[in-house]
Amino acid sequence: MRSKYYHIYLTYKEYSELIKQLVESKNKLQEQGRYTDAVDDLIIKIGKCKKKKLKKL
Repeated sequence: MRSKYYHIYLTYKEYSELIKQLVESKNKLQEQGRYTDAVDDLIIKIGKCKKKKLKKL
């Protein structure tokens, strides 16, 4: 059976770019008069995720 959880490791730059793109997507959906619930949920989930420092090899 597969795990329902996925792990993704992002640098600070990648993390900020991801948030920026999600906010832009939300703004486009609002302009079109569409629902933004899914994007809102993703922004909240990403904001609440644990930050973990990894050792560089």
